[in-house]
Amino acid sequence: MHYQDHLRVGAAQINARLGDVDANLERHLAFIADARHAGLELLVFPELSLTGYGLGNRVIDVACPAHDPRLAELARAAGDMQVVVGFVEEASPGEYYNALAILQHGKLQAVHRKLNLPTYGGLEEGKLFTHGSELTHLPVCPGWSATSLICADLWNPGLVHAALLARPTVLCAPINSASGIVSDDFSNEQNWAVNLQFYAMTYGTPVIMANRFGPEGDSHFWGGSRILGPRGDTLALAEDGETLIEAQLSRTAIARARFELPTHRDADTPLVRELMEGYR
Repeated sequence: MHYQDHLRVGAAQINARLGDVDANLERHLAFIADARHAGLELLVFPELSLTGYGLGNRVIDVACPAHDPRLAELARAAGDMQVVVGFVEEASPGEYYNALAILQHGKLQAVHRKLNLPTYGGLEEGKLFTHGSELTHLPVCPGWSATSLICADLWNPGLVHAALLARPTVLCAPINSASGIVSDDFSNEQNWAVNLQFYAMTYGTPVIMANRFGPEGDSHFWGGSRILGPRGDTLALAEDGETLIEAQLSRTAIARARFELPTHRDADTPLVRELMEGYR
């Protein structure tokens, strides 16, 4: 099989209208159309991009099952481009997940459920959602695959390590990060940059981070969406406002980065598993 060396990817930095799925759907369709026109093959929207973040009890009103016709409409619009969209999944009455719909080839390919639900500072996800229990790793095209982790998942190093052991060529990172939401002394803007650069460089894995930009109630989402290369280098960085950023990734560059810093090869998963047995 012939593997293509380059992949054109993008991040859609939008601001969701809280609780208005239909209005947010229209914004998604517009950005998907722009991305397809630009020839992108993988597009990432922010966490909960179809619903907004501060939902509280409105989770019930905006939740939808994986077979919802609005997700099917987005899948048709995506065509052969893989699109990662944030939504609230209703798995059963009263059981809701902060989830991603992964769309490609005109249909829903998978649903990824957030694993690490933050309930600290101004974050209350553990009160609203059920946590996921599985990793999601899907092909994009020959020679390329993607794994998605949602926001706080990336602040649990064990989850990131487990996700990247599958050796995806791209890590998708949809987030909802507002200024000061953790604490006055914790800078989301600075610390996200460190977090993402560390993982991209350590694992030789490009990262597509999509954050929101704009207000929601008393919160301000600071944007900063970015695409990083396999050495942690910034390939694209969004300015303030709603925007689509894009970059071209190189499979050869990923191979060279991983050969020179063989984190995957030397992971020694059996040893790590043995050491962790003592900390249950």
